[in-house]
Amino acid sequence: MAIDWTEICKKYKGLWVGLKKDEKTVVSSGKTVREVMDIAKKKGYPKPILFRVPTRILPYIGGF
Repeated sequence: MAIDWTEICKKYKGLWVGLKKDEKTVVSSGKTVREVMDIAKKKGYPKPILFRVPTRILPYIGGF
């Protein structure tokens, strides 16, 4: 099942985010991985899923 990260991409553009295991709930965000990990740990999430939100969404069409 596909997960819609549209709102995450809009809100956290260019930042790192820490997600819960459901892959859609943001527990922390920041400019560095360390910052995101520190905030997540303080909130009780020692191993969030890390994701860097791109500043621009570019379409990709695969091929050789």
